[in-house]
Amino acid sequence: MDVKTSSFNYFTTDYDKIMAMAEIDKLLKDYLDYLQIEKNRSPRTKKAYERAINRFLKFAEIKEPKDITNEKIRKFRIYLAENTELKKNTQAYYVIAIRNFLKYLIKRDFPVLSPEKVELPQMPKRQIDIIEYKDLERLLEAPEGNSVQSVRDRALLEVLFSTGLRVSELCALERYINIERGELSIRGKGGKIRVVFLSGRAKKAIKDYLDKREDAEEALFITYTNSNNPQPIGRMTTRTVQRTIDRYAIKAGIPKKIHPHTLRHLFATDLLINGADLRSVQEMLGHSNIQTTQIYTHLTNKELRDIHKSFHGRRREE
Repeated sequence: MDVKTSSFNYFTTDYDKIMAMAEIDKLLKDYLDYLQIEKNRSPRTKKAYERAINRFLKFAEIKEPKDITNEKIRKFRIYLAENTELKKNTQAYYVIAIRNFLKYLIKRDFPVLSPEKVELPQMPKRQIDIIEYKDLERLLEAPEGNSVQSVRDRALLEVLFSTGLRVSELCALERYINIERGELSIRGKGGKIRVVFLSGRAKKAIKDYLDKREDAEEALFITYTNSNNPQPIGRMTTRTVQRTIDRYAIKAGIPKKIHPHTLRHLFATDLLINGADLRSVQEMLGHSNIQTTQIYTHLTNKELRDIHKSFHGRRREE
């Protein structure tokens, strides 16, 4: 082979690699656009999928769709398990992202590995840790005084427990709502709209808070400066909400770590314990899959546990 031919083959091979890499990168970009536009996924979900799939493509040195094999995915999973500090559920999320990318490629008629051949890891059932009702009452009553921050915090806690909102949904609430009607339209995950309801206590707490406000901020829950004459800064962030709940949990003498999501769990279990059906709770929580809502059922079967304890196996114990 002469030098000219060898040189041509070298550059052709190199060009093919660049084009192939450009192809897989373009397909990933197309998929991420598809998630945002067609599937209406949030920017946060889109970013998480981009991070997960990109990490796999670089690790496995994927040049084109047909390079995605079960063996490369298996090695990537071993790498995640042994060489990273990612939690098990995050590792599973990476596998789900790869599977869904493969489904998209099949939809685009690329001859790729079947997603069904990529086995999902067995995950332990999610455990929900909630607090006793008496602890909840102490938490809700912890904000004392008549300052604008105190009445805001009372309203914040009451709204979380009354509606089961995610903390991001709480922070997105606007000020001008129909309090008397007691219904809020919430845009949740995936842009889905659902209706949540305000309890009598929540409505009163919001009204007291709004009557106290003298600003023109559009957000319902806002942050203030720490001073004798507190001034509004802007919309509360999820981190500020967490710090607020931390402060009142300590004040209420609750030893457990309390998250905003804890009040969402309490909202769901309170409904189920008092006789609400699972489908209704699913709708109020904004869960796409009822299996997500079913994680609460083991917390609400106290009566069944008591019956089992009273009557099962008594003959063997005699």
